[in-house]
Formats: sequence, C-alpha cells, structure tokens
Amino acid sequence: MLDHSWQKSSYCGQGESCLHVSAPAPEKTIHLTESGDPRGAILGASPGAFSALLSAVKGRGRHGA
Repeated sequence: MLDHSWQKSSYCGQGESCLHVSAPAPEKTIHLTESGDPRGAILGASPGAFSALLSAVKGRGRHGA
C-alpha cells in the first residue's frame, strides 16, 4: 500500500466523519478515504473526475440542479 499524506477540510469538525484527500506526486491519481478508517477503502480518481465531484458537491454539477 502507498504511504499517503492525507489532508482534510478545514470545515471538518473534531469527531466528525470527513473525507480525506491525498494527491501524492508524481502520481496522476487523487486518493479519497473516510476519516473513520483511513487505511480502509481508498478510492482513486483522476484530477478531472475529482474536479467534477467537487463541483457536484458544491451544487454546480450538471445533473444536480
């Protein structure tokens, strides 16, 4: 398993379940995991797919409005 340097949103309060993100260089994959089990399920996404996810979460996605 790769050693990821996880980052979480400043909006995530202590004790809350949050999404953690890692983008290790020189990889072209963004890694996502849930804060409750950061070594558990790790999803990979391309930068474009991750950008689309962020847009959808922020309410600017094509399919959500």
